[in-house]
Amino acid sequence: MSNSFMGDGFGARRGGGEGWPGSVVWDAMDQLRGQFDRKAGTRMGRGDVRAAVLALLAEKPMHGYQIIQEIEERSNGAWKPSPGSVYPTLQLLADEGIIGAEESNGRKTYSLTDEGRRMADAAADQPAPWEAPSARDSGRASALPKAGIDLAQAAAQVGRTGRPEQVKQAVAVLDEARRKLYSILAQD
Repeated sequence: MSNSFMGDGFGARRGGGEGWPGSVVWDAMDQLRGQFDRKAGTRMGRGDVRAAVLALLAEKPMHGYQIIQEIEERSNGAWKPSPGSVYPTLQLLADEGIIGAEESNGRKTYSLTDEGRRMADAAADQPAPWEAPSARDSGRASALPKAGIDLAQAAAQVGRTGRPEQVKQAVAVLDEARRKLYSILAQD
């Protein structure tokens, strides 16, 4: 392998030997991880967080962390909204008078106001965001991207710290895994 193929070389970036094939593994795994993160992430639509919060608070008062955990649990791990999407939504709903907050033991517990209860009742016949077809499809597909990311992390670790012979073995394992994945698609 020439250094021109490998850019600045694995050795220049991560302390390996000059021209070491680990850089190719590292770069490929970084690219794979990035593709999984972008294409198979668990992002839902902006309105889905709002709908999920209202649906959960229609059942009982909760604090923000409970809401995040409930959504993750009810979606079977397919969707875990970030605090950066849940807490601003809670604040917006409070500003709109749809929910109220009580502070107890340093935590805000949110509950629906009368207006919020009317909104939740009006939406009761619609599926919760974690029950929508897109959430179910995401749940079915979420194991594969996670497995891919885990594989990419393991391969990257071998690329960073493995001896040249270990890197060669890892490449062989990855080549075999790729062939087996394509054979799955070839089955009827």
